[in-house]
Amino acid sequence: MSDVYSLAELAEYCGAQVKGDRDTAISGLNTLQDARSHELSFLANPAYARYLETTQAGAVILSPKIAEDYSGNALILDNPYLGYARLSSLFDTDRGLASGVHPSAVVDGSAQIDGSAAIGANVVIEANVHIAAGVRIDAGTVIGHDSVIGENVRLHRNVTICHGVSIGARSIIHSGAVIGGDGFGNAHSDGKWHKISQIGGVVIGCDVEIGNNTCIDRGALGNTEIHDGARLDNLIQIAHNVVIGENTAIAASVGISGSTRIGKNCTIAGAAGFAGHLIIADNTFISGMAMITNSIKTPGSYSSGTGFMDSREWRKNVVRFRQLDDLAKRLKKLERNT
Repeated sequence: MSDVYSLAELAEYCGAQVKGDRDTAISGLNTLQDARSHELSFLANPAYARYLETTQAGAVILSPKIAEDYSGNALILDNPYLGYARLSSLFDTDRGLASGVHPSAVVDGSAQIDGSAAIGANVVIEANVHIAAGVRIDAGTVIGHDSVIGENVRLHRNVTICHGVSIGARSIIHSGAVIGGDGFGNAHSDGKWHKISQIGGVVIGCDVEIGNNTCIDRGALGNTEIHDGARLDNLIQIAHNVVIGENTAIAASVGISGSTRIGKNCTIAGAAGFAGHLIIADNTFISGMAMITNSIKTPGSYSSGTGFMDSREWRKNVVRFRQLDDLAKRLKKLERNT
């Protein structure tokens, strides 16, 4: 498709109904506040509804109810945010990468690379790597020996894929991510730490996205697993032998200790931490900065920690918190004596 689309073409692409002029030309996406007459916008959060009255957008993606009272051009969908997500790919500013292997890439002779794959500058591909059709590997990325990269995978600049890693079709890994580095395995004896070799691998499913500078450690024995459709934000630490279930979304700076299993369709907010060897039920929500120290067997919403407050009030409450154990003992003593 071209870089300019009629409203009718966009509607067909995302499965929307058109309200208004079907021939309106659209060549970009923008916010309600900043969109111009050649751009498409969307309303997914009611907090921004006030901008509908003044927006200059050529068309807006709206829910059926909101569209009833809107006089301008609209694409009507039950889920406007999903419509925006689908159409965003048409206006992606990434210039792409031509198929073939860049002259500066270093490719072992035993590697198998489909002719449609695009291998960028200074990429290193080690022995016995298999790269499927439609793969794009940007500059500076390294793929360790015996790894398998599925169809239409995208590896951004300076990604490190260590040896023995498998990545499923259409997955995306962003810059700086390290997949398959050694897990934190050590045995202590005689006042020293002794390294445990990490001899497992990492298996990443299909349609997974992994953010910038996220680290997924290889298994100590067996594999670390990220299942189909999972979404991992930036700066996440996944320890050895962790399993992340299908369609689970994890926000930035989360840390998950070894051998913990996160279920399907979970949502984990930023900076949450998980102890090791836990099992987290499907459809569980964990709020930001929560510390999960026990398994969660029942789906639901879970939190820990406290919200911010005035510093003087916080200091008083910290003092009271330190007195809780003594108060509990005194209360128990009083109960025994009554």
